[in-house]
Amino acid sequence: MQDSAFPLIAGVELGGTKCICILARGPDAVEEEIRIPTTTPAETLAAIEAVLDRWTGFVGIGVASFGPVGVDRAGADWGQVTVTPKPGWSHTDIARRLGRRYGVPVGFHTDVVGAAMAEAEWGAAAGLADVAYVTVGTGIGVGLVAGGRPVDGLTHQELGHIRPVRLGGDDWIGTCPFHGACLEGLASGPAIAARAGRKAEDLAADDLVWENVVHALGQLLHTLVLTGVPRRVVMGGGVMTGASHLLPRVREAMTKSLGGYSMLPEVAAPDTYVVPAGLGGRAGPLGAVLLGAQAVRERAFTTP
Repeated sequence: MQDSAFPLIAGVELGGTKCICILARGPDAVEEEIRIPTTTPAETLAAIEAVLDRWTGFVGIGVASFGPVGVDRAGADWGQVTVTPKPGWSHTDIARRLGRRYGVPVGFHTDVVGAAMAEAEWGAAAGLADVAYVTVGTGIGVGLVAGGRPVDGLTHQELGHIRPVRLGGDDWIGTCPFHGACLEGLASGPAIAARAGRKAEDLAADDLVWENVVHALGQLLHTLVLTGVPRRVVMGGGVMTGASHLLPRVREAMTKSLGGYSMLPEVAAPDTYVVPAGLGGRAGPLGAVLLGAQAVRERAFTTP
């Protein structure tokens, strides 16, 4: 879809360390983009509102936030960061607050779902309505989109916390405070650094630590294939972009893990089924724009 067909949206990507506010109709029609540090909820939301107060003409707001978040519109916690280890942010209302202040429809979801929507609209999965976006960085997250909409039910996906089968002889405890050696506890940036004693970007391609990372991520992709949802998997995040050798090995690990099961033609061509992100750091903010545009189409006004 051409950018001119989109309404003017105020998008907010709310990240763990920074927020990006964007006033746009799409990637080729960005009027302004401003970065704000993520500090306390009071300071951060006041700074976001100071930006939006200056902007005029937007007809909707989209928020793509770090999680966990409430995404069930019928739930009391919709539009909130729910229970998070980030100090002070648990039960912080975002979407309803912005809806009351500006009186426009508000779309709200996770940052990874926003990125998935943006990659499906303008990026590495353009033209596909059924997409998975995987980010491997400080944490590991997955956003699933089917039919152009987030795959939702009780809540959003938390596939970064699945428990992969371990490599033989590997009994390292992992770093996840909840599950130890779940996917995030084995293959995120902090997990790699904890195991190796060095940051991921400082490791050689043949470092043995990568074997465990590749093995775990291959099983994540195996799981995504078996959901039956994604026609393409887009992979981003600092670990993936910082290690160019990783993507081919993860593709190979997915194929090996599947063992020939459910090998549809798309999946049997891993070079085109699992691809690098195309929008880079713009995926999250542009995803927020899409969430806002979706809310406008559905007239999804928030309630006080």
